[in-house]
Amino acid sequence: MTIRLAVPEEAETLWQIRNAAIQHGCKEVYSPQVIEAWTPQAMPDNYRVVIAENPFYVAITPENIPVATGYLDLRTGSVEAIFTLPQWRGKGLASAIIAVLKQEAQRRGFTRLTLASTPNACRFYQQQGFRVIQENRYHSKMARADLRCFDMGCELTPGE
Repeated sequence: MTIRLAVPEEAETLWQIRNAAIQHGCKEVYSPQVIEAWTPQAMPDNYRVVIAENPFYVAITPENIPVATGYLDLRTGSVEAIFTLPQWRGKGLASAIIAVLKQEAQRRGFTRLTLASTPNACRFYQQQGFRVIQENRYHSKMARADLRCFDMGCELTPGE
């Protein structure tokens, strides 16, 4: 598997990965109505801009098909959009993307990363070196709901 920077032309495919991961991974955590509202077929206009303006990575198959995503929000130092297609879960792709994001963050002078985790992904992020700061509620306009989440942080150490 290869990790590379995404390009804005892939936005629709990356949006589909996001939706599939949420629909599969969050079904035990959020109601079907929330998941349906949170994963609209229509991609928001700004999604392509996010890909263009941030280091947005994808894990790709040998055929260059994206199957997992993640990016570093350069404004906030936050890890975002860590999503893997359900059939590709458990293969270390999200872990590889997190490792690349940590390296990218260090190159850019960040010493700490943050993220907001859904309850089902919290343990995964702990395995990646993130610690729970607090449980929180994140208001999602798209989901039209307050989503239970965990604010997490990770100190970056040189050479990590």
